[in-house]
Amino acid sequence: MSLVALDYFYTLLHLLIIGFNLFAWAFPATRRLHLYGVAITLSCWLILGIWYGIGYCPITDWQWQIKEQLGKQNLPNSFVKYYADLLSGHDINAGLIDALTLGLFLISISISVYLNFFRKKTQ
Repeated sequence: MSLVALDYFYTLLHLLIIGFNLFAWAFPATRRLHLYGVAITLSCWLILGIWYGIGYCPITDWQWQIKEQLGKQNLPNSFVKYYADLLSGHDINAGLIDALTLGLFLISISISVYLNFFRKKTQ
């Protein structure tokens, strides 16, 4: 597989994971799976973060290795920051991106926990 194809693969994988983490709670069929997905993401951010830095994402790490082989330099720590900058054409503050990412993630987890454990099921 070419490096460019791998880069596209990792971008697609990132987008799928982000979309799943943010919205899979909305569908009854994926609510339980959503809890597992956000738990894995949170584990990477916090547990792997002990060694690699809080917010660590192995997929970002692998994709950045590919991008560096493709000649990209000065990559930010965050996939979301990279694409927010790319799509907007501006250098958006990394702290703002991280805060928005964390805030939306925590909202998603909160909704999922509520729907999975506290909401009464209607038959």
